[in-house]
Amino acid sequence: MHTPEWRSLTMEGVRVFVSSAVVFPEETCPAVIQVKDGRIHHIARHSTDTSAFPSHQVEDCGDLVLMPGVVDSHVHVNEPGRTAWEGYNTATRAALAGGVTTIVDMPLNSIPPTTTMDAWEAKMKAARGQCWADVGFWGGVIPGNAMELRRMVEGGICGFKCFLIHSGVDEFPSVNFAEVEEALTRLSGTNSVLLFHAECDVGETVTEADPPHAYKTFLKSRPQEMEEVAIKKVISLCEKTKVRCHIVHLSASNALPLIREAQAKSVPLSVETCHHYLTFAAEDIPDKATQYKCCPPIREADNRELLWEAVRDGTIQQVVSDHSPCTPDLKLPGQMHFMEAWGGISSLQFGLSLFWGGARDRGFTLQDVVRYMSEAPARQASLHHRKAALKVGYDADFVIWNPNETFKVQENAIQHKNKVTPYLGRVLQGRVYRTVLRGRVVYEEGAFSTKEPQGTFVFATTSSTPQTFISANL
Repeated sequence: MHTPEWRSLTMEGVRVFVSSAVVFPEETCPAVIQVKDGRIHHIARHSTDTSAFPSHQVEDCGDLVLMPGVVDSHVHVNEPGRTAWEGYNTATRAALAGGVTTIVDMPLNSIPPTTTMDAWEAKMKAARGQCWADVGFWGGVIPGNAMELRRMVEGGICGFKCFLIHSGVDEFPSVNFAEVEEALTRLSGTNSVLLFHAECDVGETVTEADPPHAYKTFLKSRPQEMEEVAIKKVISLCEKTKVRCHIVHLSASNALPLIREAQAKSVPLSVETCHHYLTFAAEDIPDKATQYKCCPPIREADNRELLWEAVRDGTIQQVVSDHSPCTPDLKLPGQMHFMEAWGGISSLQFGLSLFWGGARDRGFTLQDVVRYMSEAPARQASLHHRKAALKVGYDADFVIWNPNETFKVQENAIQHKNKVTPYLGRVLQGRVYRTVLRGRVVYEEGAFSTKEPQGTFVFATTSSTPQTFISANL
């Protein structure tokens, strides 16, 4: 009798995951996925037959959806230096609880910021042994550090971020357009990417007559024009240098025609937006509700719908959290004025449910969730050689969840360090049951399945990364 190919493979050291709803790019169907040494070893579509394996090797997911783990490429961990705001231990636990198997850490608000090789090594030293999820790193472009960029690319940095306006912290100053062009020139030929906080100063837009406690005053202080002016210049430099550029946290729908025109001309420009811009509307934000403050700001409901349309047509390629927490005294919802509170929203743990809730109501599919929340962020960060795909040889990172189940966000379930978030008390769509990191169930039914963190550092494919450098920091 003929033995099927997948049965003839060695069973030793194999873990098997089976679900009646596995999300592939072309279809959602039953499948059996074999995992060995942390990677996908074999996939049998349209089957749930695991009879060749002993039961202790089989993770039966039943009717729960199994798909690639979420990759959140916009997370501010803040350690070292501002660890009271967030740290690797709490941030990566929050990630796993939300089905996020890989985060990419922003170069601020840590002290020192990740703008040199030495600073990057200090950050990895701080993170070592604390990461429950896998972690990649963005570097930063600031005045005077252009000569560091190539070395960091060679070390496997995922890319770089810069600000065209004050970043909010003095250790990470903004750059002018001459400095941006210098950085892009240094990155030419590397396939690395420069990320832009794309707002430019357009002069005073708020007067003394505008009440500082009112959300409408904060919104008035960050008009869409700030993003439009910045994005127009970014497009010009991107077109000139042909280096990949990426707009982070787009909130201004007025900039979409500029972006579409550039993309139609094959300018290498990509764009992300965030869960809060797709979820909330300015009209619904109460005065002094500083848990909603972020930069750029949450805009009106019609703006939100235009962003959703840009996600639908691919103008916006990815949706991320921009998880940017702080200590409660920098927010003080109900007490502090919008104009003085810290701008940042905590949402790392809830991104999958947030996106799915809005996406499902607008006719998006599970394939779209994978495309926007896993595949595109991994590709942008040059981690697509091992992350965000159900393919043989890729890391066996899965989220196993029920997209039809709702849950209420309660403070005692929040894993990130500080619990101030606009999502507290909100009912979300889609509940994570299990998170699998490189073939190992690390989160299950609201609890962590391992005593010690299992995450590692991950490095970009933009160049050959010296193995000694990687192994020294795992």
